[in-house]
Amino acid sequence: MRYGSLILEKKEFVYVKQILNITGYSCDFETKKSLRKLSEELKEAHIIDNAEMPKDVIRLNSKVTLIFDNGLEKTFQVVAPKNKDVSKNKISVLATMGAALLGYSEGDTILWDFPTGKQQLKIVKVEQEETFKDLNPVI
Repeated sequence: MRYGSLILEKKEFVYVKQILNITGYSCDFETKKSLRKLSEELKEAHIIDNAEMPKDVIRLNSKVTLIFDNGLEKTFQVVAPKNKDVSKNKISVLATMGAALLGYSEGDTILWDFPTGKQQLKIVKVEQEETFKDLNPVI
């Protein structure tokens, strides 16, 4: 991990904690497990002001290019739950993949439990979009 722990911007940290509390970890078993892991990682996260946020850290609305351990390269955008649209590769921060990526940075390799089993992901590119739109806890 490039920065030693997850890095989150203050407002996004509060937003993610709120939506985790609202959802109560509902969903299927694998998603619940993934959200519990994210919740645990958030306890150790480094929380900073927007002006201090490194540009290579995955946050809400970031576009992320990954290489999976099978060599497949894929680009996703991590979004608020109400903005998810799988057909446009927009994944919810509450989805297994979104929870796995939040707070990590370009160059990091993640080992995460997905419904299909453990997978290793390499983050090869992070692009920032507007971050503070739609940050109310309506899911």
